[in-house]
Amino acid sequence: MDNITIDAVTDVIRRMDVNHSPQRNDIEERFKWNLGDIYSDDSAWEKDYAEMKRLLTEVAQLQGRLGKSASDLLQGLRQIEALDRQGEKLVLYAKMRRDENNADNRYQALYDRAEALMIEAGSATSFVTPELTEIPEEAFEQFTREVEDLKLYRHMFDEIYRQKEHVLSHPEEKILAQSADLALAAGNIFTMLNNADLKFGMIRDENGQEVELTKGRYGRFMESQDRRVREEAFHALYNAYGKLENTLAASLSASVKKDVFYARVRKYPSARHAALKQDNIELEVYDRLIESVHKYMEHMYRYLKLRRQILNVDELHMYDIYVPLVKEYQLEVPFEKAQEQVLEALQPLGEEYLEVLKNGFSGGWIDVYENQGKTSGAYSWGGYDTHPYVLLNYDNKLDDVFTLAHEMGHALHSFYSNRHQPYVYSQYPIFLAEVASTVNESLLIDYLLKRSNSREERIYLINHYLEQFRGTVYRQTMFAEYEKIIHDMVEQGQPLTTEALKNSYLDLNRLYYGPEVVMDEDIKMEWARIPHFYSAFYVYKYATGFSAATAIKEQILNEGPQAVQRYMEFLKAGASDYPVEVLKKAGVDLTSPQPVQSALEYFGRLVTELEEAVQG
Repeated sequence: MDNITIDAVTDVIRRMDVNHSPQRNDIEERFKWNLGDIYSDDSAWEKDYAEMKRLLTEVAQLQGRLGKSASDLLQGLRQIEALDRQGEKLVLYAKMRRDENNADNRYQALYDRAEALMIEAGSATSFVTPELTEIPEEAFEQFTREVEDLKLYRHMFDEIYRQKEHVLSHPEEKILAQSADLALAAGNIFTMLNNADLKFGMIRDENGQEVELTKGRYGRFMESQDRRVREEAFHALYNAYGKLENTLAASLSASVKKDVFYARVRKYPSARHAALKQDNIELEVYDRLIESVHKYMEHMYRYLKLRRQILNVDELHMYDIYVPLVKEYQLEVPFEKAQEQVLEALQPLGEEYLEVLKNGFSGGWIDVYENQGKTSGAYSWGGYDTHPYVLLNYDNKLDDVFTLAHEMGHALHSFYSNRHQPYVYSQYPIFLAEVASTVNESLLIDYLLKRSNSREERIYLINHYLEQFRGTVYRQTMFAEYEKIIHDMVEQGQPLTTEALKNSYLDLNRLYYGPEVVMDEDIKMEWARIPHFYSAFYVYKYATGFSAATAIKEQILNEGPQAVQRYMEFLKAGASDYPVEVLKKAGVDLTSPQPVQSALEYFGRLVTELEEAVQG
């Protein structure tokens, strides 16, 4: 583990201006990721950029040759892989440099160039999928008999043949590839507004001091025991989004229309169908999730009623739903302590996993603290030829400890997949992406609950886990249902006006939060700040992933090494099989409603346990 001391962390925080986010230069290097592991400097990036231009010329010359012979096919696939890997590194470095400070024009430009180059690459290689699709299945089988190394690509070709009807002609694919820049526009505009341009003004903290409201601090203010602070932060945040409501509505509407356009061009029945079919997932899985959550909505209403009673308020507002219920355990957790807790909590996963985790903590994988212009939230990313990276905006809250565990779950999933699969199968599908992250969170809460030594601490931790569950299953399913509604509207020819977006969101909020919560008008604007809506039909996977992770965690704790071995094989599987099949090998079948319903029943039992703990 990195030899960070609690004093060092405290010193860093003391040096930060309490009224404003720090400049990036004010944060010590030990708390920053090391992008030098990708490129030593910008000039090394420029060298690879020029090299990729050359590779593009070579790959373009493969057109018309891929299906000629077994040797031509193998050589072509390897050249295309080399191009992809080069592009992956270029985009990775440029985007993460930009994410360090979105206001830095130098890296905005670098990322724009990388993005443009990838669009150029997409255009230059647009012949590849149509050409591979045109290779008859029997011809591919013959090629594998002639060249043993082609057998590696059998599952890839199974996927190509499965989606053959949605592949267009080469000229049509080339046009679509050239349109990629336009397709990215709505998301890029939102990113700039949300991370660089939008300011939320000043509010008064618990001591009456004027402080800048940022997205990173918003979560802390929502957990404040001072209701005035929560209310001020809530209204200030949504007031800022509200001032841009028409711009943000136009941006989201453009993104939805883009999804519908590409689905129709590729002959899918709907945008949702197109998104799910990428993972070979049936629509019933999506619909069944929403139906199951609706069926168990009463558990959520019970929890919110209990929250109102514990907080002793006449009305529960949207700004009251995040504050911890036991103020004495509003813990401050320095980053070093968070690392220690995560390591201890993940002991059941075995020494092999823990050693990789320690290397991640000490090896320049993580960018820890918020700074001015830094991309908000948290993510894990990386390339096949790099170690994983994790972006945090760590703020010493217990929730940030869970975020660390969550993102390192992603990171280690990528680490194992990259090292145990060839490049072609290394990127595990998005459907599986939230499983490993949530297994880590589930083990962390289990660890903390087992070590709780007072009624108040237990109430605090159960409440925290219920909040994790609410945010991951109920809330993400609400987002998934919203995505379904707004895409259905466009597909049915209805305009996505600002009022339509706001009213649809408010109606869903009423359904998911029920009669115990006052629907503050400002919540109608929450859709405007959700980045995932620009990557449509992704968020349902948080809910299915959480359900699968709950099952896997129980297996690990109950079965021990045998379940750990199955889980490790899951982490190493990447995209070597269809995602539902990979998950079945880990012991979970998401084609059945059972994992989701079992998780929702577990939520209900925890609500009962919290009721009993509060009463006595």
